[in-house]
Amino acid sequence: MTTKIGLAKSIRSIPDFPKPGILFRDITTLIKDKKAFHASVELIAKKFAKEKIDYVVGVEARGFIFGGALATRLKCGFIPVRKKGKLPWKTKGITYNLEYGTDTLEIHEDALKPKDKVLIIDDLLATGGTVRAVVDLVETQGAKIIGIAFVIELVDLKGREKLKKYPIISLVQFEGE
Repeated sequence: MTTKIGLAKSIRSIPDFPKPGILFRDITTLIKDKKAFHASVELIAKKFAKEKIDYVVGVEARGFIFGGALATRLKCGFIPVRKKGKLPWKTKGITYNLEYGTDTLEIHEDALKPKDKVLIIDDLLATGGTVRAVVDLVETQGAKIIGIAFVIELVDLKGREKLKKYPIISLVQFEGE
């Protein structure tokens, strides 16, 4: 099985994207690698296998890639959280702050019921603002967050601090780059 070190090696680093000074961590190389992709899903599933998860909630867009695979592996449903205006039914939304402005995420208003057990998944934890908004959306529907999973964590950006109330797993951590 691919190790966490092997996963890190499967992630391409692109300097100065999307703007100068940013080192972008590209997961497309990880998901292209069948062993690395399989291992990433298996490592997260193993962590939460005994929790009897009802739904995996995936964050648009790359969280969908891992979320669908993880929901299949955990034998539970998958719920997408999308940008405003992308879901076809009645929604609940939350607007949150970005580095330069705001964004809005939405979930179907009937997606979750009180006491549903949820695992939130996204590809990357940076400052934590996006997933913090997803946490708030899930909790407004009364669901219980069992954990939050990421493939990559940019440790220096301290996103984990916004989520410290919840069990968090990140498969690959990058620091100081």
